[in-house]
Amino acid sequence: MEPSWLIWARELQAIAQTGLTFTQDMYDRDRYAALRALAARIMAEHSATDHPRIETLFVEQYGYATPKVDVRAAVFRDDGRVLMVRELTDGRWSLPGGWADVNQPPSISVAREVREEASLEVTARKLAAVYDRSLHPHRPPRPFHVYKLFFLCDITGGTAAPGPETTEVGFFAEDELPEDISIGRVLPFQIKRMFEHHRAPALPTDFD
Repeated sequence: MEPSWLIWARELQAIAQTGLTFTQDMYDRDRYAALRALAARIMAEHSATDHPRIETLFVEQYGYATPKVDVRAAVFRDDGRVLMVRELTDGRWSLPGGWADVNQPPSISVAREVREEASLEVTARKLAAVYDRSLHPHRPPRPFHVYKLFFLCDITGGTAAPGPETTEVGFFAEDELPEDISIGRVLPFQIKRMFEHHRAPALPTDFD
């Protein structure tokens, strides 16, 4: 789904990051740093982000390179409608969610995101899907590899209302989903798949 240049640049960055973490040889450090700079130049050449900004982003990464984790909540009311929020950054609708926090279990991270974006208290009931973002047509592309964890969640309290990062909150039926979906965050087929999991709780977790 993603362009080859992005896949190659990300792989170069990951090799460089891991190499700089473990090498004890000063010449190898120079080689890995050059590899990291090359990955940054490739991304800058094919994107709207300037080279120094990308290289700074890469320099900040340390340790063994692994995918980053995004969590998404599929929160259903008793009438079968799913919770969606309009994001402040792009003005489009998404399932509530965001980056998982360090030292926080995924189920707690996704509950926190719902609280911050929709003012509702929820409990994660089921891990419905683990999607590799790079295998799906999300836009725009990300400089790092991302896994997306989708949870079915139950409402336990609160009243639906926007938070600091959202402008609207709503519940939508499967055949009434908004057209302006934030495809960088969630895809229409992923939302529809959550409806299927909601209707059939015994479905196994989707992956890849």
